[in-house]
Amino acid sequence: MNQSNAASGQSQPGSLLALLPLFVFLALFIGAGVYFTQQGVDFAFYQLPSVVAILPAIVLALLLSKQKLNQAIETFVGGIGHSNIIAMCLIYLLAGAFASVAKATGGVDATVALGLSLIPSDLLVPGFFVIAAFIATAMGTSMGTIAAVAPIALGVSQEADISLPLMAGAIISGALFGDNLSIISDTTIAATRTQGCDMKDKFRENLIFAIPASIITLIAFTFAGQGEANVAPQSVDIVKVLPYLAILFLAVAGLNVFVVLTLGIVLAGGVGLATSDYSLVSLSKDIYAGFTSMQEIFILSMLVGGLAALMQQQGGLAFVNNLIERIIGRFSKAKGEASCRAAELGMAGIVSLTNSCVANNTVSIVVSGDIARELAQKHGVSAKRSASILDIFSCIVQGLIPYGAQALLIGATFAITPLEAVSYAWYCMILALVAIAIVVFRKRH
Repeated sequence: MNQSNAASGQSQPGSLLALLPLFVFLALFIGAGVYFTQQGVDFAFYQLPSVVAILPAIVLALLLSKQKLNQAIETFVGGIGHSNIIAMCLIYLLAGAFASVAKATGGVDATVALGLSLIPSDLLVPGFFVIAAFIATAMGTSMGTIAAVAPIALGVSQEADISLPLMAGAIISGALFGDNLSIISDTTIAATRTQGCDMKDKFRENLIFAIPASIITLIAFTFAGQGEANVAPQSVDIVKVLPYLAILFLAVAGLNVFVVLTLGIVLAGGVGLATSDYSLVSLSKDIYAGFTSMQEIFILSMLVGGLAALMQQQGGLAFVNNLIERIIGRFSKAKGEASCRAAELGMAGIVSLTNSCVANNTVSIVVSGDIARELAQKHGVSAKRSASILDIFSCIVQGLIPYGAQALLIGATFAITPLEAVSYAWYCMILALVAIAIVVFRKRH
């Protein structure tokens, strides 16, 4: 977010007390999750909405401010209105609208059918990993992918006598691959906006990590795969897959993301209007439904932006930055490449720890974004690299925590425990090893 002094006032020296509101937010969110877990409530960590949990933290931040109340509120509002925050929120709305329209016009079903028609009967587990990976990359949502693919994968697994945890792990793996890599994923939006880089640059940087990790994962699932089933022939409507392919191509080509998503909505709606009884009224309703699906992360991003401005003005972010600098200094006395490497590992650690607490990869990126950007600028880490690292490690943790929404959803669908599901989320494990190895051993130019 990188709030400016104009919005937040002159930065103060580092202060641990200024971080107290953030600790309150995390304590409320985690505490509620633990409580509801003990009560046996499904989706325990999602019972207390994050946008409600952060409100007491904001009130506390206003009370702790040494500014007059009106000035503190102006700082808060300035953080909400920061250009990066507003741009991020607008992209959320467009991404939600595209995903909603494309799904309503049959794009998801057509993509699943296309994938099933191409999977050899003896490669079902790696095949479903690929299907989930493509759909998540195209849709920009791991949860939407799991909801669409898991029921079909369950039926195939039962028919072919495939281990349900193994298939569940393959679906989670593919879904998190796409969540991390997708150009319209909310994690990508958050990472690129907080770090100040283009989505196409972050996408290309991500490929350096994702390609080797996905190849190793594909090989692992191929050798681990078991069972064989004759999948019924699928009716493939390639026209309905075109909107997904179009936005992937246009975004990678470097077209402005606002234009890409707008064209995607128009194309997906046009396909629906041309191939079915889909109407303009239905299109407008689906666009609005897509907007509302982004409501929580939209509001939370604005509130976190305001809270970050208050914490920055009071010296909280400076305290964290100084602490990380001291840690980096202990492990990296040298300058240049060694300093850059240590900063990248620091970013990975911050976002991983935050995501372990809040069980939401997008929230963890938004919360960690300012600190990561300051580290990147000081230690010569490119914006595309810092954005990539934030996204990668948040998705790694999200795919491995049994109390994350992805594990909970697929556990409920497959009637297995979330812990069983994440124990086979091999892509997340392999990506962690590959990412650490690349950060440690890659030469910087």
